[in-house]
Amino acid sequence: MSTIAAKVAVVGSGISGAICASSLARIGVSVTLFDSARGPGGRMSQRRETTDDGKELFFDHGAPYFTASQPDILRLVQEWVSKGIVAQWDEVHGTFDSASKKFLGVDKFDTTKDVSSKKYVGVSGMNSICKALCREPGLETKFGVGVGKIDWLVDEYLWSLIGFDGQYLGKFDCVVASDKNIASRRISDVSGRDTPLDPSLFPEWADKIKDIPVRSCFTLMLAFAEPLSSIPFKCFSIKNSEILSAAFCNSSKPGRSDKSECWVLHSTAEYAYNIISQHGLAKPSNALLTKVAKELLLEFQSIGLCGLQPYFTKAHRWGSAFPAASIAREEKCLWDEGKGLAICGDFCFCPNVEGAICSGVAAAANVMEKLKSLSSL
Repeated sequence: MSTIAAKVAVVGSGISGAICASSLARIGVSVTLFDSARGPGGRMSQRRETTDDGKELFFDHGAPYFTASQPDILRLVQEWVSKGIVAQWDEVHGTFDSASKKFLGVDKFDTTKDVSSKKYVGVSGMNSICKALCREPGLETKFGVGVGKIDWLVDEYLWSLIGFDGQYLGKFDCVVASDKNIASRRISDVSGRDTPLDPSLFPEWADKIKDIPVRSCFTLMLAFAEPLSSIPFKCFSIKNSEILSAAFCNSSKPGRSDKSECWVLHSTAEYAYNIISQHGLAKPSNALLTKVAKELLLEFQSIGLCGLQPYFTKAHRWGSAFPAASIAREEKCLWDEGKGLAICGDFCFCPNVEGAICSGVAAAANVMEKLKSLSSL
């Protein structure tokens, strides 16, 4: 592997940023990945909780699984499967009607013939994929470091990054931002800070990136001492409920502990919107999350899905994690070749995990071409 004399910063360690950073590091590019979180994953994070009596519980509280249909992405997924990073989750997906309190049946797809319906999960958590990507040799990761300012140094044709705390983070030839909030007025209104990236630097993108439509969601993590044996499916959608949209048994996934039966419930977008309309996008209080947890659990019980009492409950809010639009479409990412700036993520191409991977791969390809042209000068 040859080394390319250029420095690239990637902001955000969700699957889009992680696959982009890993792809660049693999060909010898000096890449630094920044994320304000304690570890990689973004919406593919895994939550670890410890009960009062010392039990450790793990929940995929964001994306429960992913699918893949494009040949390039399927080859990548098979590579991860061969390395033990990913496994197929063979549970069939059902549909529950809360009005009739009955299961309507299973998905019509035959997973032996339709590859796009196969469900994949990280082993032993959804964040395992991002963790593995972030271990690529040559990739420097800086977790717990939020990027507060991304400045274009016009005289040097370089980018300068400053942390939230004012710390100088370095100069870079190219920047890849995989965070949809990098220039979002929605988040700056909540934080009171300027957006890290000034939209005036890319006027042709400004309207697209400033107000990306999003769907919010609350998730509820539950742990039971006994299996919910009355539920015939381990993953299912919920119809005709104003509060719940889906449920997933985390313990049934490959590589998970079965000492307790752990479930993750997803709220409807409408329920989340109503809560946020009343309380705002600021970090929810413990009291609010406790209230949400009670309401989601009560709905799960009242529609006839759960007769047991969980010994652990905790709610989490995804305030703006789920994009409701695609802003790049065919290009798969936004790319300014002159400045060496890429913006990638599921909000660029397709609002799911496969879309995020495609967008990150496209961003890496654009950066590679840019760096090749620089090295030939």
